[in-house]
Amino acid sequence: MTDTIKKVQLNDLHEALGGKMVPFAGFNMPVRYSSDIEEHKTVREGVGVFDVSHMGEFLVKGPKALDLIQKVCSNDASKLTIGQAQYSCFPNDIGGIVDDLIVYKMADEEYMLVVNASNIEKDWNWINQHNTMGADLENISDNLSLFAVQGPKAIEAVQSITPVDLSAIKFYHFTVGEFAGVENVIISGTGYTGAGGFEIYVKNQDAEKVWKAIFDAGKDFGIKPIGLGARDTLRLEMGYCLYGNDITDETSPIEAGLGWITKFTKDFINSENLKRQKEAGVTKKLIGFILQEKGIPRAHYKITNAHGEEIGEVTSGTMSPSMGVGLGLGYVKTELATPGNEIFIAVRNKSIPAKIEKLPLYKK
Repeated sequence: MTDTIKKVQLNDLHEALGGKMVPFAGFNMPVRYSSDIEEHKTVREGVGVFDVSHMGEFLVKGPKALDLIQKVCSNDASKLTIGQAQYSCFPNDIGGIVDDLIVYKMADEEYMLVVNASNIEKDWNWINQHNTMGADLENISDNLSLFAVQGPKAIEAVQSITPVDLSAIKFYHFTVGEFAGVENVIISGTGYTGAGGFEIYVKNQDAEKVWKAIFDAGKDFGIKPIGLGARDTLRLEMGYCLYGNDITDETSPIEAGLGWITKFTKDFINSENLKRQKEAGVTKKLIGFILQEKGIPRAHYKITNAHGEEIGEVTSGTMSPSMGVGLGLGYVKTELATPGNEIFIAVRNKSIPAKIEKLPLYKK
């Protein structure tokens, strides 16, 4: 890949704010502005804003829009009403996952799919390849900016800049309205932190105006810009999967605990095989765990039993800023995946005991 690193619309603003910029998913992105721990706590306890404009957005329109979405997505999009969003995934034809995504029902024959930045091209090719029914497709990823205003103070921090009643937007619902003096902004009750809040979709030309208005409105609430470092620790405390770590082309949605977004009430790509897998049971399962002693688990560390025999592998791990303990996600043999079970994580040359916990790992 010799592609040049892309820049989000507000790249220069993040640099001016002192953001430490790193290449991420093909984009130059702020990983932190102050410290990961401070930024994490700002979101858990107050309000912070992530620029996640690197995410991809596709429009699917026309009389065949729903047919295409039903074919490529595991969840049942026919259940969506206008103004509702749904978490889903694209199953591949070998049992794994092409990507996870959110499906927004914009109008009767119009949907917006929001996909991971690292998979924009892959997902776009995948959907086009399966568009045998002739739905209208448009990749609008380069035209939109996306800000995640997250935390328990999110509503009060930005309510003053929109006539939309933010408290009326339920989880996984959205509205299109005026925001910071800009028309047709998508205000969505979604986010990947488990701290509450919104995701704001705006056209690139309005991005700076909206960003500045959010910070002006939120200054009395201690609002701060937040980098990708804290986004990772926040989602890990909730046990939310990260594509490329916890879910991949090789992991099935059933193994990943995503059976709840895999609806066999319809046919979709590889649905027969996944249905058989669900009925027969899988050999490995994604679990969340908390270390019982000091240590930081990392991706690819081995998971063992009390006898030192390998039973799985860590897919994501960190030191939890909210709880002050090491925690993570990983796959283990299904028969050992029961909450309460003791496992061991090979951290460097030590074997550290850990306990399998029900998700989310961080209990509010």
